[in-house]
Amino acid sequence: MTTARTTAELRQAMGAPRRAGQTVGLVATMGSLHEGHLSLLRAARERCDLVVMSLFVNPAQFGPGEDLETYPRDEQRDLALAADEGVDFVFAPTFVQEVYPPGFATTVAVAGALTEALCGDPARRGPEHFHGVTTMVAKLFNVVGPDVAFFGQKDAQQAIAIRRMAHDLDFPVEVVALPIVREPDGLAMSSRNAYLSDDERRRARALSRALRAAEQSAAEDGATVESALAAARIELAAADVDPEYLEARDAEDLEPVQSFNGRPVLVAIAARIGRARLIDNVVIDTGG
Repeated sequence: MTTARTTAELRQAMGAPRRAGQTVGLVATMGSLHEGHLSLLRAARERCDLVVMSLFVNPAQFGPGEDLETYPRDEQRDLALAADEGVDFVFAPTFVQEVYPPGFATTVAVAGALTEALCGDPARRGPEHFHGVTTMVAKLFNVVGPDVAFFGQKDAQQAIAIRRMAHDLDFPVEVVALPIVREPDGLAMSSRNAYLSDDERRRARALSRALRAAEQSAAEDGATVESALAAARIELAAADVDPEYLEARDAEDLEPVQSFNGRPVLVAIAARIGRARLIDNVVIDTGG
């Protein structure tokens, strides 16, 4: 496994494989790897000739007062895990200035509901969070030139925005969102789970239970979006979890939905429990 510290090193390393026509899979990460990340690396390894992983805590996607400074970091552990999964190249810039040099003045922004709803609501993380994500991913697409980029369904809104960006800017890359990987107790795997105390973790399990309740409610005759969300709220209230949001949106364009009309519906939730801001979701498809 080769670790590139600069974009120039990475671009040079990618030259020969690209000229040889090898297929390239990209997994973009901020490190603190867990089984969710590893599932993406395995999918890339299975499907592509060459696997590239980025390892960079991207400051552009953190807002004021968020956990940029305390975000879990353990590069040596992450590099060892990547090597075990057969990663060929890791892009791990040592300095932020390698990615955002002095005078950097460009932002790649996807507009509309894709970045202004749910986590992108200005009263929450705001669309700037996703602008930071799409700018960084656009840079990776440009330098790596992947054929396939693998993301996790837990960050559903992020994957939807990146897919739109790739389409609109004619990046020749397939954006794949793979299923959420969960802990045995149902909690969606996240690097921020490390912030949870034992009691907070017990409460956090309510997020996945709430989504299951919504899914079960939606399967009942005469179910409505509101009845499904009400079922979810009961589970949250029982665990004393006050959600930042609990919403039903079209799973493709994130427009609000009022009914289960045969199109896939994304039921998404965010909640702050202790120091951790957690997100989770389920896609409900009543199309038969």
